[in-house]
Amino acid sequence: MKKILALAAAAFLLMAFSVSRPTIYMIGDSTMADKQDKVYPERGWGMFLQELCKKGVDVQNYAMNGRSTRTFISEGRWQAVLDKLKPGDFVVIQFGHNDQSKEKVDRYTAPDDFKANMRRFVLEARSKGATPILCTPVVRRRFDDKGVFYDVHGEYPGLTRSVANEAATPLVDMQKLSEEVVSSYGADSSKRLFIHLKPRELACAPEGKTDDTHFTEEGARIMAKLFASNAKLQKLAIAKFLR
Repeated sequence: MKKILALAAAAFLLMAFSVSRPTIYMIGDSTMADKQDKVYPERGWGMFLQELCKKGVDVQNYAMNGRSTRTFISEGRWQAVLDKLKPGDFVVIQFGHNDQSKEKVDRYTAPDDFKANMRRFVLEARSKGATPILCTPVVRRRFDDKGVFYDVHGEYPGLTRSVANEAATPLVDMQKLSEEVVSSYGADSSKRLFIHLKPRELACAPEGKTDDTHFTEEGARIMAKLFASNAKLQKLAIAKFLR
C-alpha cells in the first residue's frame, strides 16, 4: 500500500509540474526562426526566448524561413504543433512578412485569407486548452533620404491587431515595439541590428551581404527582450513563466 501511495504521489507531482511548467510553442517566419551556423550571423528572435524563461519552461520554435500563414498550414506545420498542444501551453504567433509579398506567389496570402488563418490559429489553439498570443510582424529596416523610418508591411499588422481585438486574444505589438527601437538607433546605427557584411568579412558571405530583414544576434536578442518585457508590462498569463 505504501508503494502504491508513493507512486500515486509521484504521478500527481509529475502532473502538477507539467501543468505549472508549460511549453511555449512559436510559429512564424524567418525573423523568428532558429538559424543554422552556416548562415551566421543571421539569427531569429525565437532563438533567444528560452533564455528569458524560468527553469522548467520549454520553448519549441517551429517558425520557418519563407513561411506565410497559408504555407505554414498547407505544409502540415501547424498540425504538427496542434497535435502536441496540451492545456496550459502557449502559442506565440507572428506572421505577415511573407503573407504580404504579392510578387512571391508561392507564399502570398490575401488579406481576408490571412485574417482567417490567424483566427484559425487562435481558435484551434484554444480548443486544446492552450493560450494563443498574436504578434504583429517585426519591422524591416527602412529609412527615407531624410533618415526617417517608414514601415513596409502594409495592412498586415493592422489585420493582426483586428484579429486580436475580435477574438479577445493577447497581442504583443512587435511592429510598434521594433519600430521604436530601430528608429531610436537611426539610419546608420541600426545597421548593427541587421545583416550588413563587407566583402570577405565572413566566410559565409565572401562577397558581402546587405539584408535589412533578418537580424544579427544583437538585434534578435533585443526583439526577444521586447516580447518578454511587453508581456510582463501587460501582465499576460505567460509573464509568470518569464524571468
